[in-house]
Amino acid sequence: MAKVIGAVDINQERCKGCNLCVVACPTDVLSLQAKEVNDRGYHFAYTMNPEQCIGCASCALVCPDACIEVYRVVEK
Repeated sequence: MAKVIGAVDINQERCKGCNLCVVACPTDVLSLQAKEVNDRGYHFAYTMNPEQCIGCASCALVCPDACIEVYRVVEK
C-alpha cells in the first residue's frame, strides 16, 4: 500500500520570519533560521524535520505572504 507524505517548499527570500507557520505546524516540521538572514534582513523559516511532514498545509494557510507551498508525495 502506498504511503502519502508531505513536502514543504518555502520561498526563503520572501519570508519575513513572522513565525506563524512554525506555530501552526502540528508536527514541528518548521523552524526559524537562527543564524542566517535573507536578502531582506529577516530570519526565515526552513524545514527542520522534513520527514515528519504530514502534508496538512496548515503552515501554508497561515502564511500572510504566501511563501509556502505544500505537496503530497506518494511513496511506494
